Amino acid sequence: MYDLIVQRLDPTLPLPTYAREGDSGFDLRADDDYVLNPHKTEKVGTGLLFHIPEGYEVQIRPRSSMSSIGLPAQFGTVDNGYRGEVVVILANLNEGTRLIRKGDRIAQAVLAPVTQANIVEGVVSTDTERGEGGFGSTGR
Repeated sequence: MYDLIVQRLDPTLPLPTYAREGDSGFDLRADDDYVLNPHKTEKVGTGLLFHIPEGYEVQIRPRSSMSSIGLPAQFGTVDNGYRGEVVVILANLNEGTRLIRKGDRIAQAVLAPVTQANIVEGVVSTDTERGEGGFGSTGR
């Protein structure tokens, strides 16, 4: 287990917690009330600053309960060198305006190891079974 140091900008908001033992993601909450207009995205603050351990990142992911009502969080990455407020981008896929209240659980976050690639220029062969086939290329 690794320490993720969290600073609350608003002491009335709870620290993030895992809902159940063994969960990979912990909940992030809105730091204020927000109005989400139809078919728009909005940056929703969490009121949190993270000091992420070296060699790790925090991945922002949607909560299934929010996605199921047309308010998915957009996937995001918080690098370990970032020290600003963690912000979640929420989309409103609905026809009507939606209200997010201070303290609502809006997304989840996962602490994950970072693997970097050695980027090397070269020629990429398309001579594989799949080749250049994209979505639906397997016929399923």
